[in-house]
Amino acid sequence: MTTPIENIRNFSIIAHIDHGKSTLADRLLEVTKTIDKRLMKEQTLDSMDIERERGITIKSVAVRMNYKSKDGKDYVLNLIDTPGHVDFAYEVSRSLAACEGALLLVDATQGVEAQTLANAYKAIEQHLEIIPVINKIDLASADVESARRQFTDIVGLDGSRAVLASGKSGLGVEDILEAIVERIPPPKGDRKAPLRALIFDAVYNDYRGVIVYLRVVEGRIAAGFKVKMMSNDEKYEVIEVGSLTPQMRAAEDLEAGEVGYMICNIRSLDKTKIGDTVTDLLKPATEALPGYSEPKPVVFCGMYPAADTDYMQLRDALDRLRLNDCSFSFQADSSDALGLGYRLGFLGLLHMEIVQERLEREFGLTLVTTVPNVSYRVTLTSGEVMEIENASKMPPSNEIDVTEEPYIEADIMVPTQYLSAVIDLCKKKRGIHIRVDYIDANRCMAIYQMPLAEIVLDFYDKLKTYTRGYGSLEYRILGYRPGDLVKLDIMLNGDRVDALSCIVHRDRAAIVGRGLAAKLQKLIPRQQFEIAIQAAIGGKIIVRETVKSMGKNVTAKCYGGDISRKRKLLEKQKAGKKRMKQVGSVEVPQEAFMALLKVDDDGA
Repeated sequence: MTTPIENIRNFSIIAHIDHGKSTLADRLLEVTKTIDKRLMKEQTLDSMDIERERGITIKSVAVRMNYKSKDGKDYVLNLIDTPGHVDFAYEVSRSLAACEGALLLVDATQGVEAQTLANAYKAIEQHLEIIPVINKIDLASADVESARRQFTDIVGLDGSRAVLASGKSGLGVEDILEAIVERIPPPKGDRKAPLRALIFDAVYNDYRGVIVYLRVVEGRIAAGFKVKMMSNDEKYEVIEVGSLTPQMRAAEDLEAGEVGYMICNIRSLDKTKIGDTVTDLLKPATEALPGYSEPKPVVFCGMYPAADTDYMQLRDALDRLRLNDCSFSFQADSSDALGLGYRLGFLGLLHMEIVQERLEREFGLTLVTTVPNVSYRVTLTSGEVMEIENASKMPPSNEIDVTEEPYIEADIMVPTQYLSAVIDLCKKKRGIHIRVDYIDANRCMAIYQMPLAEIVLDFYDKLKTYTRGYGSLEYRILGYRPGDLVKLDIMLNGDRVDALSCIVHRDRAAIVGRGLAAKLQKLIPRQQFEIAIQAAIGGKIIVRETVKSMGKNVTAKCYGGDISRKRKLLEKQKAGKKRMKQVGSVEVPQEAFMALLKVDDDGA
């Protein structure tokens, strides 16, 4: 039986990382009896092993719940669980576009944090109804009144209407469900109008092809319908539609206001575009739905298969993963040191780690990853402007007029006692102080502008260390600004290793070069010949380290006798090592390519 549109509620759960979204989603599934209690496990909606191990949500997940309210009405609640980490903000914006409302979760012990604010603003921009929820109220250190005040003073919501809950114990979950039914408006959409459905995600199945997740905005879709994608005019016949509970459950049809999946025997991965509109082929809609703005990658790195024969396998794996995560980009690349591979763009360093781990786990690949970097803009003396995503593509310094790097504005929320440590950290990262806003007697928000390159490597880890885990970060891209930047080359026995080249600020070049050369000296195994490790800017060597050759005692058999005998043997050995150095190749282990990540501000 079709659910009346006024009895449907589509909502997301948004919050800062670790504020309890996935645990609360478990309780909602439990109370609505969507999943049998015997099959329940912690973080039910986090289906990937990597999500469960790290304790974070990476992919948005949709699930349909049936709920009978206190006044006896039957409702269908479509929940889209979202990530909290700053690198996955794009997943959040996609999910919110398929909803009419959102639960904004705040940890009663932590209060409003940077990512809470960022997600709240995203929901406000999309004109969603926001229900404030104060979670973890059963903890001894919970401060509910402070959380209420912060909702009112910082976010601008009515803190007195916040629902009190505990995702762990299930306290207040019924109140949340009632608030969803009462406060979130039903979807708008004419079920008799031509079909318009928004694609908000897709996954690839080896047996069934591309499974498209969609939100039907207008009209109706059922098996047997002939549909087309409005962005590329691709035409398909619908084989199956259904809802997600969270397993796929086939249904007769999906009508306006409902969220579900569609299978059309789509075999080609590039035919499905997230944010596209699906419409009826025979009675097409005249106008597509507003999709999503394309995410702009900010961190770039090269990924190369450890075995050259895996190149095609890596390409297929990237194609499949791109369908499920369209926020990363890739293009073919080649390196003298590493052979054929791909240059990938990501939304952040955690995003990069996750993509690499998924490629290795889900597709059985062994990858070599180069040092991550950001995109720079170079204006040549000829007036030509270039985007440089790879240090090896940097033109010679005598051809460069201006080099620019991307800047961000960071909102850093910290307890007041750690503010001075955060100010010191931002100074080291070339930060420009804008202001400090005091939230209450114990917490403040420091606002800094700084180069994105200083943020992407280790800033978040250091912030957590300096603030004993209490600091939180949110940032926005401001644009490009001029900087005194140079290309730092690493050379092994006089040969440049393009995969280890990086672009750094001139003031830090010697520190970074020294730190990287010292790391390489420890990581490169000793050979039969001596290895010279040098860091250079242009033609000028600024740092040198040496990996000593493995020695063999060639004079051991000489007992006494003339000294010239020993000299002759030593000279012979020296000549042999010199010859070997000329033809021998230096093998660089994978750890060396990640070594730059660990180079500290003091070069350690």
